[in-house]
Amino acid sequence: MNSPLHGKTAVVTGSSSGIGFAIAREFAARGANVVVNSRSQERAADAASEISGESGAAIPIEADVTDEDSLESLVKSTVSEFGSLDVWVNNAGINIRGPAEEMSLDDWQQVMDVNLTGTFSGSQLAGKQMIEQGTGGSIINVSSMMGEQGQTGRTPYNTSKGGVNNLTRCLAVEWAKHEIQVNAIAPGYIRTEMVDDAQEQIGFDEQDVIDRTPLGRFGTVEEVANCAAFLAEGEHFMTGEILHPDGGWLSFGWGSKG
Repeated sequence: MNSPLHGKTAVVTGSSSGIGFAIAREFAARGANVVVNSRSQERAADAASEISGESGAAIPIEADVTDEDSLESLVKSTVSEFGSLDVWVNNAGINIRGPAEEMSLDDWQQVMDVNLTGTFSGSQLAGKQMIEQGTGGSIINVSSMMGEQGQTGRTPYNTSKGGVNNLTRCLAVEWAKHEIQVNAIAPGYIRTEMVDDAQEQIGFDEQDVIDRTPLGRFGTVEEVANCAAFLAEGEHFMTGEILHPDGGWLSFGWGSKG
């Protein structure tokens, strides 16, 4: 049986690596036409070539989520190539770490510009296109379980992801009349370059994460991609929801199995 994504068109921002790449690859494997996005056309092209070689149709389009004109061009190019826009995934994100009392406003603003404003701008432009098409659609925001937690050294990141969560709820309510489902995925500790980088910079103990996670391991990008595909396929009565592929982290009241 074909996936409901078969023949649909999906854009995944920041999808040349990590979670974004896994989502784009999973969508293509389910028959979607996928736009791989990066600030670098070369990285986007390499990722799209890999996906096309193993999974299905994928094309690269360069765009910066902090540049509204660039995002608008991404939407127009997608519709010009495939005729419609059915799924939009706001995945692009950054993290700048450090003590709150030492955080510069420039660093704070950079995280907000990418993680929160970039998510709003992408959603707004995708939403306009979906409303114009009149066929509904799915917008998926990649958040983080940290958007619901306080944590030392991550004030800009956690704050931005908390904003993404409430943005998701607001857009879901506002655009429900257009049959646009807006949901978010808020992963826990997933094996990605960003997490590896954080481990190197902060020096957190990998075993501490494993002990703190009821399932007793890190998650995989493929597991997050499966959550995104479930949301994108749309065969559920869900909008405004925040899914947590976190291995039980947020549900764990005791704090550590160790």
